[in-house]
Amino acid sequence: MGYYSEYLNMNIASNLEALSLERKKQLQKISSLRGNRDVLVYAADLNKQTNLIAIGYADLLPVSDQLSNLKGKKLDLILETPGGSGEVAEDIVRLLRGKYEEVSVIIPGYAKSAGTIIALSGDEILMGSLSSLGPIDAQMLAQNKQFSADALLEGMEKIKKEVLETGILNRAYVPILQNISPGELQNAQNAMEFARVLVKEWLVKYKFKDWTTHSSDGRPVTPEEKEKRAEEIAKSLSDHSRWKTHAKSLKIQDLASMKLKINDYTGTELEEAILRYYTLLEMTFSSTSIYKVIETVDSQIYRFLAQNTNVNPAQANGAVVEAKCQNCNHTSKIQVDFDQKRPLEAGTIEFPADNKIKCPSCKKEIDLGNLRQQLESQTKKKIV
Repeated sequence: MGYYSEYLNMNIASNLEALSLERKKQLQKISSLRGNRDVLVYAADLNKQTNLIAIGYADLLPVSDQLSNLKGKKLDLILETPGGSGEVAEDIVRLLRGKYEEVSVIIPGYAKSAGTIIALSGDEILMGSLSSLGPIDAQMLAQNKQFSADALLEGMEKIKKEVLETGILNRAYVPILQNISPGELQNAQNAMEFARVLVKEWLVKYKFKDWTTHSSDGRPVTPEEKEKRAEEIAKSLSDHSRWKTHAKSLKIQDLASMKLKINDYTGTELEEAILRYYTLLEMTFSSTSIYKVIETVDSQIYRFLAQNTNVNPAQANGAVVEAKCQNCNHTSKIQVDFDQKRPLEAGTIEFPADNKIKCPSCKKEIDLGNLRQQLESQTKKKIV
């Protein structure tokens, strides 16, 4: 029986607290198998259609908060992300490196784009049969469209070459050129260089730090050879013409062909613990409105869609949260009391005992069962 079927048979798929306990159990096992290293999870639900799943500035505080709960000298980062801001990826790595002597990155599923940049900052990268990294060609946003910086620069070079060869500007290019400024072209070039420089710097400093001899003939590895290998890998990963699409999945074999060493955990006891955790993580995402999980063995921070659940777990006696109607988008403010009932705040309604309210706007019933589980799990208190 597969792990997913096993957990479904345990009837925990819709119970956030039970899912959390099982996830923690697997994180503890991963830590134990890895020599009792600290474990930090930074994961997003890739199936939720929202820009919030991307790596962004709002993630820095939760990551820093969860790191403050850890006391070791070596860290395993479990990473699941579609990518996002390269600048924030750099900030996250600096947070990790400011605290730990050694950082390894475990990829149970996908770490694309800026997630790949984070992965390449690891002293080691651990992957299995389901794991994928991706190209690091920088993505740009203009006129509400996302596109590859490398593809933009390549397209401009083709236009330039055609004009130089024929002496004529194809009129079809005019609308395109009118919407592109010199500043945008420079930004594209800067974005590409930023990703390559980060990857090259981190590979040399961390991934290659213990690469002292050539495996083929035992010759000493020189600093210049490390620089050259890192440059080749960074250039290959940012080569849009090679990968064709930003969403390309790069497996262990693809990375090995670039001479990037990956630790394959397939067939080990560690694989079971990682796949069990990954299954539980996916079940958590699919059964709730959680779109990000940032957690350790002993603590967690959840990020929710469409509901304001900004509650301080240590001090929460009550709070006001928001529930958004998925039918008409009307937002209801709901008062939550944990220790004892309080007078209702103006503009709020009481959290219903049966977890159901009717939207004041469209009269559609809204089920708050998941919200109750999320709040009680986060605060470790029962709603009264």
